[in-house]
Amino acid sequence: MVSIAEKATRLQELHAAPELLLVVNVWDAITAKVVAETPGTQALATPSHGIAASRGYPDGEKIPRDEMIAEVALIVRTAGDLPVTADLEAGYGDPGGTVARAIEVGAVGCNLEDQMKPLDESVKAVEAAVAAAQSAGIDFVLNARTDAFLRAGDRDPEEVLAEAITRGRAYLDAGASNFFVPGKLDETQVGRLVEALGERKVNLIGVPGSIPLATAQELGVSRVSYGPFSQNVALTALAKLAEDVYAGGGLPADMRKLN
Repeated sequence: MVSIAEKATRLQELHAAPELLLVVNVWDAITAKVVAETPGTQALATPSHGIAASRGYPDGEKIPRDEMIAEVALIVRTAGDLPVTADLEAGYGDPGGTVARAIEVGAVGCNLEDQMKPLDESVKAVEAAVAAAQSAGIDFVLNARTDAFLRAGDRDPEEVLAEAITRGRAYLDAGASNFFVPGKLDETQVGRLVEALGERKVNLIGVPGSIPLATAQELGVSRVSYGPFSQNVALTALAKLAEDVYAGGGLPADMRKLN
């Protein structure tokens, strides 16, 4: 049985390795089982949006923290020896306490988003999360996220990129392990982020039309995850099944029995 400290160290190693870390997000025990048993899986990640949706809540810290942590606990248990990193949104008003709760149930990393709050407030949240991990005595992977690109609106792209770099530097200086920049970024933007913040420090999300994985690898990106999109892929398959059945069809020929 691999200890939580060993899982945390392993997750840090995967982020620092020259090979791009790929994590397909899971939102409950059965999706964790399917992905964990898929060859090539090295770690699991949860999506806050996906877990909230599966429990009947909208995204944006509407799900009670206890329910989110309970689902993370089930995923950790299902993952076995694989390290699990959890999306903890902005910390539910208590970043340090929320990270401590996640560690208690076995998570060894997390996303912590800034929601574009004032920089000093966001840095304090990172510091609180780092302190909680240090108190737990594990090499926790704190993936500090900025919403700079997601909330850019009609701002000058250069201005948005500059702010993202400023926030990334501040979060890494405050003790974050990595910097997560969700959004549809082009190759130049990703390259400049990596140049400013360091190789294997920038994490991306795979979105329709995002840069190829091979390009992300070449640019020095640490990790690519898939957030709520993995759930949408699964839901698309479910919707197609319903449509086919109602049209007189049936199960797809390539269906696999995975549970």
